[in-house]
Amino acid sequence: EENGHQNKKLKSNEDEEDAEDQNKKSPKRKIVLLMAYSGKGYHGMQRNVGSSQFKTIEDDLVSALVQSGCIPENHGEDMKKMSFQRCARTDKGVSAAGQIVSLKVRLIDDILEKINNHLPSHIRILGLKRVTGGFNSKNKCDARTYSYMLPTFAFAHKDHDVQEELYRLDTETLERVNKLLACYKGTHNFHNFTSQKGPRDPSAKRYIMEMYCGEPFVRENMEFAVIEVKGQSFMMHQIRKMIGLVIAIVKGYAAESIMERSWGEEKVDVPKAPGLGLVLEKVHFEKYNRRFGNDGLHEPLEWTEEEEKIALFKEQYIYPTIINTEREEKSMANWLNTLPIHDFNSSAVEMQTNNKNSKKSSDLEGSDGCGDDSD
Repeated sequence: EENGHQNKKLKSNEDEEDAEDQNKKSPKRKIVLLMAYSGKGYHGMQRNVGSSQFKTIEDDLVSALVQSGCIPENHGEDMKKMSFQRCARTDKGVSAAGQIVSLKVRLIDDILEKINNHLPSHIRILGLKRVTGGFNSKNKCDARTYSYMLPTFAFAHKDHDVQEELYRLDTETLERVNKLLACYKGTHNFHNFTSQKGPRDPSAKRYIMEMYCGEPFVRENMEFAVIEVKGQSFMMHQIRKMIGLVIAIVKGYAAESIMERSWGEEKVDVPKAPGLGLVLEKVHFEKYNRRFGNDGLHEPLEWTEEEEKIALFKEQYIYPTIINTEREEKSMANWLNTLPIHDFNSSAVEMQTNNKNSKKSSDLEGSDGCGDDSD
């Protein structure tokens, strides 16, 4: 037994020496990885160390980085050791076609192939570029572009009896949708479009550069359209709420004036569209590219060569997931049924006041005081 233990010890020493030799051959370098993934079944992008019940995209990525030999195992446990940073923290169920992560790795041979070999097919690393030592993908990102794919029957007026598969979006409705989406452009206070931010929180102000809905198309007998939005940065649930409010207006549940009201200080009830159709399309590094992209040492963070791979991944993994899940689980259809329970006419303060007033008057009339006093 003792001899066996001794042999094991010698073998582990040899392994460590081999690993050290390998490390000397491939020193650590700061890189960015271009990632695409289908987010269905995951609790978002960001890893929750110590919480294994909620699987995230980063859990699978870190495991593949360790298994492929790019990073030592302890870096997987403490991601700060490899200076890991994701560009966007996508929410539960959200997919990406152009996510960027920055980290320090050993630049081993055939690195992309080796990482991808240890990833499931619905998560792919599509590209890699060397960056400056101090590069941080979150801080250096100037803007993010998201798309939201939805069945067009979401825009059918509430008073029209619509068969989902037969519905086709007319030009007039599409024009109205785009007119409303364009209202979001510029800087607004989006405190009503996320949770846990008050109206006076400076970080609730966000800058939107572009937002529009493209021409509809038919997939598997159902018509879909894609809304694209480019902004400096987005808060949790912001895009889904921006789209949810436009749907509520176009369907006739809310007046157009609610948009202006939602940017004011009062609390407005803004519905949140399902997460299914949301895709992180692209992240932009315009300032970084101007400064370092042509310095002769670094490449600009542009992915024109990878565009074909990105398009192929979307066709194979992202769009079919959105279409099939919509058909099977009816996430949009079920969500549309919840719109009538939202109160789009009064603010939370008004609702409270109305409730209190009605309670007072019922008390004065000698009722049994069973008025509704909920917020």
